[in-house]
Amino acid sequence: MSQPASAAVGTAKSNWFHSKNGRKFTVILAFSILPMLLLFVFTYLPFGEMVKYSFYNMRYVGARKFVGWQNYIQLFKRKDIVGSLLLSLYYMGGAVIQIVLALYLATILSMKAKASGLFKGLIFFPYLINGIAIGFIFKFFYTRGFVLDTVLQWCGFQLDNLPYWLKDQSVNNWSLVYSSCWRYLGQNMVLFIGAIMSVDDSLYEAAELDGANRFQQFKYIILPSIKTIVTLNIILSITGSLSAFEAPFVITGGNNGTGTFFVVMNKVAHTDQKVGLASAMAVFLLVIIFICTLLQKGLFKFLFRNATTDDESSAAKKAHKLAAKAAVKEKRLAAKGGK
Repeated sequence: MSQPASAAVGTAKSNWFHSKNGRKFTVILAFSILPMLLLFVFTYLPFGEMVKYSFYNMRYVGARKFVGWQNYIQLFKRKDIVGSLLLSLYYMGGAVIQIVLALYLATILSMKAKASGLFKGLIFFPYLINGIAIGFIFKFFYTRGFVLDTVLQWCGFQLDNLPYWLKDQSVNNWSLVYSSCWRYLGQNMVLFIGAIMSVDDSLYEAAELDGANRFQQFKYIILPSIKTIVTLNIILSITGSLSAFEAPFVITGGNNGTGTFFVVMNKVAHTDQKVGLASAMAVFLLVIIFICTLLQKGLFKFLFRNATTDDESSAAKKAHKLAAKAAVKEKRLAAKGGK
């Protein structure tokens, strides 16, 4: 290429960088590089290293030995790890109760109930408390002869007939699940309330004209309209159930059959110094969460297959809204004519 042609190309590039589009591209690139760099350094790079460590027999300090898939095989041979996975079923059961109760309360409190603001604040308040503090609160609450036992004795129960809430393996995991539900119920409820309040009021008015009761309004209007938030809450609940840590670690220390997957992982990594095995546990947990998320999405896609799709055209939505308003107007005119 001749020198004049090269100079012309360079001038064109220089002019483009000084143009509006060029400056816009430069600003976007400058603001994107730092977050992407931080995301890579503190998220994807450590995750890649963790996956690599899962194939080694290693400690935090010392030589490493490549063992291939042995760490993953050990996951299914150790009874404490398999047992901790089964404990997640307790927390999943509690999560189902928590979501159903949160949706029920959100539906009631979004319908202009008396003192709804007070109830919202009281139910949401536990979520603002630190998880470690909640652990100590419930450790004192469940201790033999303290708060819970005292209240039950007021109700006529004998102390000798009450179980040890943190030692009896038939009830101790349910006790821990209750503490988690108590904390996160308000978070789910607030998310549901925000979604319910965004539903168009004309849909309720049209449903009332058709003679729909409250349950039918919930089933055919509220639930399909907030399915995205329901899906989000279920994903968060599944993730939280599989990664429960604070309650069992603080309240029981993982003793008496209450050691969840994260509690056992903490022991394997920091007490036993088996970093490779702990890394394999973390990767395996990620795979389980990913599979559960896919199954949950498939299930909700099947359940809401007849609901209005998210890609419904704006024209159709507008027509539906106008039709509902017209129906309300006709009802008012008919009422005036009857008078």
